[in-house]
Amino acid sequence: MKRLIVTLVLTVMVVTSGASIGFAADEATTPAINAPYQDVDLPTLYETVSPSVVFIAVTMNGDNFADSGLGSGFVYDTDGHIVTNFHVVDGASRITVTFIDGLQARAEIVGTDADSDLAVIRVEDVPKEFLIPVTLGNSDDIRIGEGTVAIGNPFGQTWTMTTGIVSAVGRANRIESGFSLANMIQTDAAINPGNSGGPLLNMNGEVIGVNTMIFSETRANSGVGFAVPSNAVSRVIPELIANGEYEYTWIGISGSDINLDLQTILELPRDVRGVLINRVSNDSPASNASLRGSDERQSVDGVPYVVGGDIITAINGAEIHTIEELIGYLASFTRPGDVVDVTIIRDGVELVVPVTLEARPTQAR
Repeated sequence: MKRLIVTLVLTVMVVTSGASIGFAADEATTPAINAPYQDVDLPTLYETVSPSVVFIAVTMNGDNFADSGLGSGFVYDTDGHIVTNFHVVDGASRITVTFIDGLQARAEIVGTDADSDLAVIRVEDVPKEFLIPVTLGNSDDIRIGEGTVAIGNPFGQTWTMTTGIVSAVGRANRIESGFSLANMIQTDAAINPGNSGGPLLNMNGEVIGVNTMIFSETRANSGVGFAVPSNAVSRVIPELIANGEYEYTWIGISGSDINLDLQTILELPRDVRGVLINRVSNDSPASNASLRGSDERQSVDGVPYVVGGDIITAINGAEIHTIEELIGYLASFTRPGDVVDVTIIRDGVELVVPVTLEARPTQAR
């Protein structure tokens, strides 16, 4: 039996000399979409927003070669700042931005944030009439089932519009640093290599996310795409413009969601939900606050579990049910130096432990 492998693909498109950018029809699937577009004028939405979307071509010089990549972006302000993904411009030695009417301009990197996969680049000597900023929406307001529109440059097919719905919210996906992108929006709008950095829109034409990655076996759309939420853009981009970087908080734990087996092992009431701390990093905020990791093993029907650690159930009074919610809360509502009240269950007793958060290290440890 052929083993099924699901791959997380960052959706920048890398073009090498002589490489084909096409796929056979049977290599990609287009999901059936039943989206709520009956009262939406999609052509007008496209005509309104597409002038704010740009095509980004990058050159990356290696030791003995030059490689190139393609991505998308959108105009952030009339000063020439353009938002895209970090992985689109990472390592770029030259960046060329093309506007919808064909105007081209060189761009320089202003700031990058690998932990949100966001970057700001800036074009100069571009007439103001070409710099049409997008309108950012509030990603906290979106609901599963709402319609979505993506505009970008999949496989180099410029200014392509695709539609779908919000499939899920609050997703967390691990990246190369060992940390996770938090509060991501999942959509079934077709996202493909080359869409990276382009906007995900709601039915009002507001940007609710930045298209970033897909789950796929073939590097083609499988109906499971992810976007960095617009509220992360609102939070991160101004600091990238001002300081060139953004600092996240770090608590220094790894953990797992409380499930039925863990409720059984730990003799917890069925309504207890939270994050079991599996490991506490040395010299971390969690270790400084004496939070405990798991130190013993038990099994249920042959399924092994590491148990014995503290169970986080809330931060500053906000209930935490899953590790995704924990990551999302820290990313959205805290900054380095903040003291947060972490509610835990330890040996069946509820405690509130103050934890002083620190800046996230370069790599998870």
